[in-house]
Amino acid sequence: MIKFNLTDFTIDAAGPDGLPRRTITGVAVQYNTFATVSDGTTVSFAPGSLPTDGRPPRVFMYHNSDMPVGLVTERVDTGSEMLIAMKISSTALGNEALVLAADNVLELSVGVNPTEFSYDADGNMTVLKADWHEISLVPTAAFQGSTISQVAASEPDTEPEAEPETETETEETPMELEAEVIVPTAPIFAQVRREPRLPNAAEFIVAMHKGGLEAANANKVWADYRAYHKSDLEFADTDTSNVPGIVPVPILGPVFADINYIAPLLSAVGTRAMPANGTGTTFIRPTWTTHPTVAAQTNEFDAVSSTTSVIASNVVTKSTFAGSASLSYQTISFSDPAAMAIIMQDLAGQYLTAIDAFACNNLKNAATSAGVWDGTAVDLMKSIYDAAVVTSDATNFLPTHIAVDPTTWGKFGQLVDDVNRPIFPAIGAPGLIGTNSMGAGSAASWSGSNPLGLQIIVDNKFPAETIVIFNSNAFEIYRQDQGLLSVENPSTISRTMSVFGYAATFAPNANMIQKITQ
Repeated sequence: MIKFNLTDFTIDAAGPDGLPRRTITGVAVQYNTFATVSDGTTVSFAPGSLPTDGRPPRVFMYHNSDMPVGLVTERVDTGSEMLIAMKISSTALGNEALVLAADNVLELSVGVNPTEFSYDADGNMTVLKADWHEISLVPTAAFQGSTISQVAASEPDTEPEAEPETETETEETPMELEAEVIVPTAPIFAQVRREPRLPNAAEFIVAMHKGGLEAANANKVWADYRAYHKSDLEFADTDTSNVPGIVPVPILGPVFADINYIAPLLSAVGTRAMPANGTGTTFIRPTWTTHPTVAAQTNEFDAVSSTTSVIASNVVTKSTFAGSASLSYQTISFSDPAAMAIIMQDLAGQYLTAIDAFACNNLKNAATSAGVWDGTAVDLMKSIYDAAVVTSDATNFLPTHIAVDPTTWGKFGQLVDDVNRPIFPAIGAPGLIGTNSMGAGSAASWSGSNPLGLQIIVDNKFPAETIVIFNSNAFEIYRQDQGLLSVENPSTISRTMSVFGYAATFAPNANMIQKITQ
């Protein structure tokens, strides 16, 4: 699946005749512009590569064919970009798509099947012709900075029907994250109090991400819902001892962040989307077992070289990663800033680091031994080159990365020669430029050193006293985030939130992953 985003788009929910048009227009693809797609490939589209006729592409949410929301109704090729118009269906999912698009939450991403393409010397792919199946509304597309340039969302004008003054009516309306203002133009009669609608998980996360007024309004909707359902006994059994940092006294800033939620290995290698839209508990990853052979023919009519090609079907199994936390409604009600937002952010960070630790351990396990490092600079150079020779001799590839834990990284930085000059001189240090430089080093930057030209990955989830030298193409990381779940616990007056997703790794060639122990 090739995913490519737009530069901007507009949404128009009502036409000049007053009827809902429910149309989104924008730029689906800018030609001759490179972007990195879901499988890590750098891709661009050549002018004329996408069709403007034939079966119109469907409009999906999140590249999920089970979540259709509309149909592309117009395609215009300007020569420099592909302009499109989409009609959004009048369904609950379509309404949600329009609201999220109007809030600048969504971007566009095309789904195509390239039928003609080429690669440049750097391995970048240019699509020359493709079958265009769908275009999706997604939270994050290939290009950063994509925004909605214009929003015009309105409802057709209708005259309200007169109602008897003695009747009451209960009506459910979509949640609005803005304060409702009622301007009386006629006598206001008694009405049944309407139950506020809770924001779903996606709406709440989006509001928290945007912050400011959006987050405040989302919290107000939640507070209104709690007030609507509040009973006289709700606060009879209060326990806030587990969160003394945020309850009950308001605090003047966020909770101190004592963990930096980063995933160095995931960032360096990149992650891939699960095949087949994530269906199934396993998937097949093919690799070569026996390549065909080619050799010189000795004489005319002699039999040519012939070898049976063998391709292995490797089964990759997905692992589930999840975590949960429960909060009493007293904690939710009394805390400032909102406890739910704080816990959600921490859950998401813990989820990220858990998958990173899983990938680090699997990288080590996939490696073959290339020797033992005795801690000296001379032996480090020998060990790295020995590992590179194994990879090059077996595959004609060279290693690209070296992965270590922080302790090993510290040992690298402290290496000196026989007159105590650093092997990895500090960046910008006077008199050390070009002297004894096996690379570069900085105690203030994990990525500042490059032993013998390899990109270093320093990850505190990486197994200790192990150095892995590898080519990034030889270790694949698959990831499918499922997001946040939330459930009410009426018997304990609490709310449980959990975050979960799936991950898998695959090492197609062990010769390209070499391990040096200490």
